[in-house]
Order: sequence, then C-alpha cells, then structure tokens
Amino acid sequence: MRAALLALACLLCAGAARADCRLALALGLDVSGSVDAREYGLQRDGLAAALEAPGVRAAFLSQPAAPVRLAVFEWSGPEQQRLVVDWTVVDGPAALDRAAARLRATSSLYDDPATAIGAALAHGAGLLAGQARCWRRVLDISGDGPSNSGPHPAAVAGGAFSGVTVNGLVIGPRSRANTTKDLTNVKSLEGYYRAHVIRGPGAFVETARDFDDFARAMRRKLLRELAPPALSLRQ
Repeated sequence: MRAALLALACLLCAGAARADCRLALALGLDVSGSVDAREYGLQRDGLAAALEAPGVRAAFLSQPAAPVRLAVFEWSGPEQQRLVVDWTVVDGPAALDRAAARLRATSSLYDDPATAIGAALAHGAGLLAGQARCWRRVLDISGDGPSNSGPHPAAVAGGAFSGVTVNGLVIGPRSRANTTKDLTNVKSLEGYYRAHVIRGPGAFVETARDFDDFARAMRRKLLRELAPPALSLRQ
C-alpha cells in the first residue's frame, strides 16, 4: 500500500509539471444589497492586501514551471456578475501587483438587494470551464448571508462542476461586541455553506468574524488553497 501511494504521489507531481498550470482559482466576492460601501471597500481592499502578503506571494510563486491562474469576479442578484480581474497567469510578483491594483481601482455599481449564490456558482463554474487543462480548479464564494434569489445553491450542479472544488468564505456580522446571537448567526451561515454551497475534493469553509476580519480570513484561505494536496501514507 505504501509503495502504491508513493507511486501515485509521483504521478500527481509529474502531471502538475506537464499541466499548463497547477491551479485555476476563481474568487467570487459578494456585493449584494447587504454589503454597504464601507464593507465593499473592506472586502475589495482585503483581497488586494492578501495578494500582497509575503506568505501568500510565496505560495503563489512556489512552482514557476506550473503557475497559478487567478480570476476575480463580483456577484449580487441572479443577473449581476462582473469580472474584475480576468484570468491572469501568476508568473511573478508583477502579476499579483496588477491584480491588487485592479481591485483597489474598482468601485461598486450594483443596486440589486438580492443574494443569488446559485447564480454565482454557475457563473464561477463557467469561468473555470475554460481552464480545463489546469491540474486543479477551485471556485471560492465569499458571502455574508444565505441565498434569497435565483436557483438554490444545492440545485446548481452538472458537468460544469466536474473536477471543480467549491470553497466558501463566510463573513460574520458587522463589527461590534460579540454576542451569543452574533456567534449563532455565524455558525448558522457556516452550516448553510457546508450543506448547500461547498463541494468537491477537500472543500472547506473559512470564516471571517466580520468585514474588518476579511483580509485575515482571505490570507488563511488562500494559503490553504495554494498548498499542494497532501497524501496520507498510512496503511
């Protein structure tokens, strides 16, 4: 068994070396009506800051022969999605600098109060469909509430999600003193994402206490997504 697992690990590494990229990562940011101007800025700038963090940069650039491809989009109502950072080959620090600058230069243009997670999932899967030659494909959906418009997230499925992992970043209530109600709301939203949103190999949910905590949570999530898959050698 141990020899077989070691052989599989070697095959995966060889496959990564041959792939156009080792990871296609599409990040979807919630800009629905529950997100005010301040929270929009914290989310946008928080992602930019995460892309500039030394540890995250090192993770992005750890395998130059098989770089990461990155895209960022915003989502709101069923018909409201916008590509903010088009597919970018992260082949050096300058690529991350450009993505961070693009994020900081973006302003909100949405007035739909709806939260359409299902539509966001379908949009992200469509983006990743064009990156089929990458070794891994990951869609990340950030949000501060459950879906209330468009198709239910659990109903959005099909071939577009074949080989795609969907992770979630749950954002808690606005900054204020922690209360039992606040913690209950966060746990409830985590449970909703686990039950209906995330899917695929190794899928997980990261949690931000609130929008002020978004940058920290995004750094943690990116480091986890950029890490190479681990294989257990236990018999």
